[in-house]
Amino acid sequence: MTRHKSKAPASRNLRLAEQIQKDLAQLIQRELGTRSGLITLTGVELSPDYAHAKVYFTVLGAEPEVALDALNEKAGYLHSLLFKMLHIHTVPTLHFHHDNQLAHGIEMTKLIDRANRPEDFPEEDEVADFEPPKIRG
Repeated sequence: MTRHKSKAPASRNLRLAEQIQKDLAQLIQRELGTRSGLITLTGVELSPDYAHAKVYFTVLGAEPEVALDALNEKAGYLHSLLFKMLHIHTVPTLHFHHDNQLAHGIEMTKLIDRANRPEDFPEEDEVADFEPPKIRG
């Protein structure tokens, strides 16, 4: 008889990651304030054993390196506060990573807008005078 893996651990992992993101966002706002910029958490990825959490963030009003340094400086303290909030056996070690997807998306939008500018298209007069090449057959 074979045993099938249950999908419950994956959903538990997602629920726990969402709860950590929610609680950690409140803690960061309260403990760090805005001296390191406005930090927004964009996601949390947990290891399968819940020992480590990659916490992705964006920041406004400061350089990402400054915010990363502040978060790493407070990581142990945030971990201890999170331990008090969550009622689980293992609270993951926090590893902060700047999420550059937002900046990448903004840059892509700028490139698309620049490519679609009306001044890049020929004027109607130029289009009317255009004759396609003759096809020899």
